Amino acid sequence: NELAKTKQTFCVIGGGFIGSEIAAALTKNNKEVTMIFPEIGISGLLFSDDLSKFLNDYYREHGVTILNGCLVDSISKSGNKYKVEFHNIDTEEVSESEFDVIVVGIGLIPNLDLAKDTGLEVDDGILVNEFLQTSKPDIYAAGDVANFMNYGLGKRMRVEHEDNANTMGIIAGKNMAGEREKYDHMPFFYSDLFDLGYEAVGEMNKDFTIVSDWIEPYKKGTIFYLNEGKIRGLIFWNLWDKVDLGREIIREGKEYQVEDLKGLFTE
Repeated sequence: NELAKTKQTFCVIGGGFIGSEIAAALTKNNKEVTMIFPEIGISGLLFSDDLSKFLNDYYREHGVTILNGCLVDSISKSGNKYKVEFHNIDTEEVSESEFDVIVVGIGLIPNLDLAKDTGLEVDDGILVNEFLQTSKPDIYAAGDVANFMNYGLGKRMRVEHEDNANTMGIIAGKNMAGEREKYDHMPFFYSDLFDLGYEAVGEMNKDFTIVSDWIEPYKKGTIFYLNEGKIRGLIFWNLWDKVDLGREIIREGKEYQVEDLKGLFTE
C-alpha cells in the first residue's frame, strides 16, 4: 500500500494465486502493471488452458501487460528503477524492462529447519495427526507448514490458504489447552480478479479430468476436477455460497459421468 502511493510501474513475477490478485488490485489503483510468468496463462497450473487464456485476454482488456511463456533471468537495480531481464521459453528471445517496483509471487517452500532440529517428522511440511500433534505429542503445528490428513479426500496434504490456517490454528489452540477436537475440515480458498471471483474447495489437480459447466461462458459456472469419475475438486466461478454443498458432494465419493455434471450447481 505504501509503495502504491508513490510508485507507478509494477512488475509482478508469477501468474498464480498471489500474482493474479496483486496485479488486479494494483491495476484497479491506476498503476501500470506487467505480469511475467512461464505458464500458458494466468493460473495455468490450476485452471484449464482455455480458462487461463481467457484470463490473459481479460487482464489485457483491463490494462495489464501479460508476458506469458516467459522466465525471468535476472533483476538488477539501475538508479531508482529495477531492470528485469527475461526470455521467451519458446523463441528464447531475450528482453528487458524497467520498473519502479518488483513483486514476486511464485509460491513458497516451508522452512523446516527448526522442526528437523527438534526431531519432528517432516514430509513436505511438519506431519501432524488428527489432533494437530506432531511426532512429539506436546508440540503442535498448524497453518501453511502443517502436513495433515484431509479426511474428505482421503489423502495427506499441505495447504497455503487463509481458511485452512485460521481453522487449523483455532483447533490447535483448543487442543493445546486440553480439548481433543479432530481437524476434519476441508479447507477452501477464494480470490477476486477484477469483476470476477471464485471459491474453490477440494483438490484442483491439472492432471485430473477438468469439466466446465458454464451458466455464462467464463463469467459464471462450476469447474469440476474428476479423478476416476469422482469429484475431487470444485471451483465456483462467480457462483457463491456453494462451498458447503461442494464439500458434501466431494465427501460422498460418488462416480459421475461427464453428462451428469451439467446443472449440478445452479444460481
